[in-house]
Amino acid sequence: MPPAATLVEALEPLRADPAHSAVLLDIDGTLAPIVRHAADAHVPEATRTLLIEISRRYGLVGCVSGRRAATARQIVSIGSIAYVGNHGGELLRPGATRPELDPDMSAWSERVRAFAARSYTPELQRARVRSEDKEAIAAFHWRGAPDEAAAAALVREIAVRAEREGFVVHWGRKVLEVRPPVALDKGLGITALLRTAAAGDSAEVSGALYAGDDTTDIDAFRALRALVGDGTLRQAVCVAVGSEETPPPLSEGADIVIDGQAGVRGLLEALL
Repeated sequence: MPPAATLVEALEPLRADPAHSAVLLDIDGTLAPIVRHAADAHVPEATRTLLIEISRRYGLVGCVSGRRAATARQIVSIGSIAYVGNHGGELLRPGATRPELDPDMSAWSERVRAFAARSYTPELQRARVRSEDKEAIAAFHWRGAPDEAAAAALVREIAVRAEREGFVVHWGRKVLEVRPPVALDKGLGITALLRTAAAGDSAEVSGALYAGDDTTDIDAFRALRALVGDGTLRQAVCVAVGSEETPPPLSEGADIVIDGQAGVRGLLEALL
């Protein structure tokens, strides 16, 4: 898609055939504002209302998150759409009560949790680093710590130990994730979602949009373009949600850049 394409031009193929189009959205920083404490995240009601309308009109709607799929559903509070959680490691189908887990990832849960327990020292707690248990992923947040630079330095020490012990580390917006050494990213998650949707009873998806705000969302962009390349999709629209913390590679890899949560609401309105 030409970089100069306007939002209206970019969305027209999806708007013209919503029954065969997918709308896929990151949550934190996209649908929900970034907050100091991850547990306080929520989707504003105005955004949620628009998303409900989107879900009624479009063939497939899904939220994609680094959080666990069940947590993602709680934040969005819409049970009739799909959720891809733990960066592609979980798939919670519309109306389902339990997510489907990647077996390779699940096998590492106990080791990840044991590492996180050993790593979350009193020193980290005094520095106000927060530990988040995502079963097969352990996250360490330092946003809002009294001394964020000092907290980040302590978290970097965790990253070094994690790599020595055979884990994979991933850095996000003021968060470190310690992950199993298995193939895992949002791109794989949305690819699995789109392929399972095509194999099910729902209408075939021919176009898809993905919107996100962080480094992990670049993998989703790549996946959509790969699906266009192999003929699975005819159209893909990659949207970056801009902010002061948006990583440059995300904006550079997007078809469209929108401005924060106001831009996300504008995007949803334009889809309708």
